[in-house]
Amino acid sequence: MSAHPGKAMIEVEKLNVIFGQSEDRVHAVRDVSFQVPEGATFGLVGESGSGKSTVLRALSGLNPEWTGQMTVAGQTLGPKRDKAFYKLAQMVFQDPYGSLHPRHTVDRILMEPLAIHRLDDPENRIERVLGEVGLGPDFRFRYPHQLSGGQRQRVAIARALILEPRILLLDEPTSALDVSVQAEVLNLLQRLKKERGLTYILVSHDLSVVAHMCDDLAVMNHGAVVEELAVAQLKRHEPKHPYTRQLMVASLGYDRAAVDRFEDFGVESGAPGRGDETTLPPAVESEHNRGP
Repeated sequence: MSAHPGKAMIEVEKLNVIFGQSEDRVHAVRDVSFQVPEGATFGLVGESGSGKSTVLRALSGLNPEWTGQMTVAGQTLGPKRDKAFYKLAQMVFQDPYGSLHPRHTVDRILMEPLAIHRLDDPENRIERVLGEVGLGPDFRFRYPHQLSGGQRQRVAIARALILEPRILLLDEPTSALDVSVQAEVLNLLQRLKKERGLTYILVSHDLSVVAHMCDDLAVMNHGAVVEELAVAQLKRHEPKHPYTRQLMVASLGYDRAAVDRFEDFGVESGAPGRGDETTLPPAVESEHNRGP
C-alpha cells in the first residue's frame, strides 16, 4: 500500500510503445500500468533496456508514438503537449552536460523557459531558484563547461523548477555523478520535494537510490512491469518475483557465483511470485536500509 494514499497525480494504464516495423519492430513498453499519488515518489527500476526511461519519455511528450491512457492532474494526455503541461511537469535528464546548451550561460538557460511562458520578474525568479538548489549568484553567468558535474545537475534541476511545476520526472538524475555528489543531489531532491510538495517519478537501476528516495516502485524487465511493491517490502527483502530478487543480489556488487546462477527472464517468463530460484544473502537488508 502506498505511503501517500489519496488522489492520484499520475495514472498510466496499458501503456505500449513500439519502435520500428516488421522485422525491425521493438516492443519497448508492454502494457505498463501504475498510479502515483500526489506528493509521492514512485520508482521505475530495471536493467538497461528494460523500458523504464521510455515510459518517462512518453509521459513527458518526448516520444509521441504510444498507445494506452495517461492522466496527469486529472487531465488525459494525447500525443502532443501544450505549454500548460510543461508548467505542470518537467523532466531532469541523466546527463547534465548533454542536456544543457554548451554555449549558453546559466542565466540564459534559466531565462529561456521564463521567456517561452512569459512569466514576469525573471531576475528574482532566477536568483531565488539558484539559491534553492545551492548555487549562489556567482554561478549565474558561467557556462556549463565551467561547472562540475554536480553543479551542472543543480542547474538542470533549477531549470526544471523555475516554472514552478508540481511534478518532476527524474531520469537517472545521479547516475553520471561521483558517489559523494550523488548523495548531495539526492538529499537536495528530497528537500525540494518536501518544501514544494512535489510529486516525483524516479527512474533508476540502483536499488539503494530507490530505497532512499521512493515510497513505492515498479520493477521492469523486457518492457513489462514484473512486480510492484512498497519500498518497505524491498527493505525487508520481500519481493515475490525472482527477477526482483536477482536485481537485489546484483545491487550488492559483483559475485561470480551469484552471476552464474542468474537467469534471463524473458517476456513470457511467468507471473510474479514464480519460485525462489535466486536466494538473497543476509547482507541485502542491511545494505538497503543503509541508503546511498
